[in-house]
Amino acid sequence: MNQESPHTPPGGHCLAVRDLSCMRGDRRLFSGLDFELRSGQFMYLRGHNGSGKTTLLRTLAGLLRQEAGEVLWDGRPIQRIRDEYHAELLYLGHLNGLKGDLNAIENLRIDSAIRGQRLDEAAAWQLLSDIGLRGHEDLPTKYLSQGQKRRVALARLWVNRATLWILDEPFSALDVASVETLQAIIRRHLARGGMAIVTTHQEVDLVTEEVCSVTLGAHHA
Repeated sequence: MNQESPHTPPGGHCLAVRDLSCMRGDRRLFSGLDFELRSGQFMYLRGHNGSGKTTLLRTLAGLLRQEAGEVLWDGRPIQRIRDEYHAELLYLGHLNGLKGDLNAIENLRIDSAIRGQRLDEAAAWQLLSDIGLRGHEDLPTKYLSQGQKRRVALARLWVNRATLWILDEPFSALDVASVETLQAIIRRHLARGGMAIVTTHQEVDLVTEEVCSVTLGAHHA
């Protein structure tokens, strides 16, 4: 029987991690990890290189299986509600997930279609112009610079309706203007009741009363 968690806020969602342990090969990266994130909240994930940040993000996204503990969405283990959970999730890792032979417009429209959303061509052109890709919209993405590819990948955030964003180093390879634009879209997402977990080596101006921070391997920092 499905049962809502007592921690789930009315009209919102709750991501809870309980006594989580993860391994890489035969090495335990972290253990006993506990935290909660609710609608409208933002979380920084910090830690030195090799502390397990990407492993944790991939575990939260359901792409890796933990050694022990649970990841709960509204009180239910994410492995038991995989389709429902993934419908609420947008994960952006180090790889941009673009099809190199397709242009930016085609990549955006295909991604939206896979998620059951319609993005018309005019809206896609306008979006890419807004994020600084004017003149590059119809080039196959394999010919774009790393920063341009990153902007195409991040453009999904403007049109995606997922509640939980898990973003691994989203500010890497971006110029100052793009960093500011991305900060603004994350703030808008939170104001609408969304949730975001971000790991970044850059100092970004996203601090509000709704920010929490989890640090992995703090004793090694």
